[in-house]
Amino acid sequence: MQASIRPSGRPDVRYLLRLGDTCLILAQRLSEWCGHAPVLEEDIALANMALDLIGQARGVLSRAAALDGQGFDEDGLAFLRDEHDYLNPTIVELPNGVDGRERPGDFAFTVVRNALVSTWMKAWWERLRASRDAELAAIAGKAAKEVRYHQQHAADWVVRLGDGTTGSRDRCVAALRRLWPYTAELFEDDAVDEAARAAGLGPVASELQAPWRADVDAILREATLEAPAPSAFRSGGRAGRHSEHMGYVLAEMQVLQRAYPGGAW
Repeated sequence: MQASIRPSGRPDVRYLLRLGDTCLILAQRLSEWCGHAPVLEEDIALANMALDLIGQARGVLSRAAALDGQGFDEDGLAFLRDEHDYLNPTIVELPNGVDGRERPGDFAFTVVRNALVSTWMKAWWERLRASRDAELAAIAGKAAKEVRYHQQHAADWVVRLGDGTTGSRDRCVAALRRLWPYTAELFEDDAVDEAARAAGLGPVASELQAPWRADVDAILREATLEAPAPSAFRSGGRAGRHSEHMGYVLAEMQVLQRAYPGGAW
């Protein structure tokens, strides 16, 4: 089995890993719908969004590897780290269902999560277009266009389901209650964020909260849904403290690379 690698603790590297890992793990969850979506069009749409996210992850992880300077590449960072070295927020690693069910999950849960996360990522990418890191700014320019579609697609479904039947509305309400506590983590600043702002690499997390909340509230109003009350709960995925679900995601992601190091088709 291939041994694990460990990136450095440089703040700029950790900042980029947070972004790249978010894209990578959410792509993995969305890809689980391939062949299982409720209608063929959604099967294709979710798969295409997963591919967009993988492309974004590739760009950011490649840049992180270059800054890290240990000779890693995007594949090593994607597949050969241990769980605590992934820095995605916990919300993207949750299974595709309110009750923790594995594949295929609950479609309402998936689109509510996509709405919450893609709105956050839209705010992030738009600000990263002004990054002093020219390569990251170029990645952000393309990603911002993609994530705007992701957000609109998810928002359309949230409105359709939230303002639909009693059953579809109940599923959206349950999804919001399950997901909302995990959103607090998205806007908590730490030393990594402060270093990124000081270097002109990107914004601190808290700067994204106001535009995110404005967009999310607009979606929920149209869907005749209400945001849940704030919770004292705090997840810690951005610091490497993950849920019990993360190990299962990584086991599936990493098995081929671990078993056949450097394998090529």
